[in-house]
Amino acid sequence: MQRLVINSTQLENNQIALTNEQLHYLKRVLRLGDGDRFLAMDGEGKSWLVAIAADSAIILEEVLAQTELSVNCTLLVALPKGNGFDEIVRCCTELGVSKIIPVNSDRTLLKPSPNKLARWRRIATEAAEQSERQFVPKISEPLDFATAVKVVPEENTPCYLSVARSSSPHLLDCLLDQKATKIVIATGPEGGWTPTEVELARSAGFQPVSLGRRILRAITAPIFALSVVAAQSERKPLTKGKIYDGRSC
Repeated sequence: MQRLVINSTQLENNQIALTNEQLHYLKRVLRLGDGDRFLAMDGEGKSWLVAIAADSAIILEEVLAQTELSVNCTLLVALPKGNGFDEIVRCCTELGVSKIIPVNSDRTLLKPSPNKLARWRRIATEAAEQSERQFVPKISEPLDFATAVKVVPEENTPCYLSVARSSSPHLLDCLLDQKATKIVIATGPEGGWTPTEVELARSAGFQPVSLGRRILRAITAPIFALSVVAAQSERKPLTKGKIYDGRSC
């Protein structure tokens, strides 16, 4: 069933006042008519089954679902060149990220305009609809790396800095050793973090971690990191001796 993110201000008296853009999408693009149903979500955890009625939608019932990760994950992502951040926002939204903070590092080449930020937020909304999430992740305005590592960490929140070519523990091993409900992960730009940035992050409480033996692109690293978080968050330990894919576990 089609999902559509709405603003909470559109709710009134068990109805949703649809915008002209939303009406065009529902009636012209999806070819839905009066009485047809879709799922409306506020991007903050609430969803409703609704039916189209003229220029509004009638709420039929609230829909309860659990599609979010059990851990709240914030990504600090050094901006890659070109349009690579579009793909990062799209994929990480599908994987369950809670918040993405674009970061300007010493080796960052991209200087995004306000139009870019609006585009990224639109991509996050569309990806949340497609992947049947209950929340739309927050995409913040870009921060300088030095500022981000100081203001983002919260008390008792594990913070990790992905570092290539190091003897740091793997991110997965770190996640297995902790039961935090919130984490922060920072991934670097093309060429990696500078030694000064690594030391700055260390002093702010970030633990250097590895994302594996291979060197990942600036676009791949945050997606891989979120994949590790999602796998660890949603895995269910197998009972000893249970048969899985034809093999004993």
